[in-house]
Amino acid sequence: MAKKRNVEGCEMNMTPMIDVVFQLIIFFVVTLKMTEEINPDIVLEDGKHGEIITADNQPTQTVTIEVSRRGRISISNATLSIGMLENIIRSRYNKFGPFPVMIRADYRTQHEDVKRVMDACTRNGVWKVGFIAVQDRRVKGAARPK
Repeated sequence: MAKKRNVEGCEMNMTPMIDVVFQLIIFFVVTLKMTEEINPDIVLEDGKHGEIITADNQPTQTVTIEVSRRGRISISNATLSIGMLENIIRSRYNKFGPFPVMIRADYRTQHEDVKRVMDACTRNGVWKVGFIAVQDRRVKGAARPK
């Protein structure tokens, strides 16, 4: 007589499979190339005599802070308060040391709004601050509305 097999007591350990799935998720999230989102509503000031910045001569650690016409502060299209901006700058400074900041402000932005961003940078150790402007208005999307 053949032995009867007990199938009820047989279990499969799912822990290794779940670990592998989580490792794959982490891998794909970390290696995903983040695209830099810029606010299309910001119209830049003329900068005919400024330095031309290309991907070759801009440090990779540069942070671009946007200031809209109404004073909205953002990084990669995420709205920030001054306190949140200072926390981001402070933590990045503590982790990487001094880094350059580029301010991308609308030409109609009040100087007070840009000054708040500059003050937040200097209060947290960032002293290399620059401004993004347009050198040639003939570039598509660079024309000022009349």
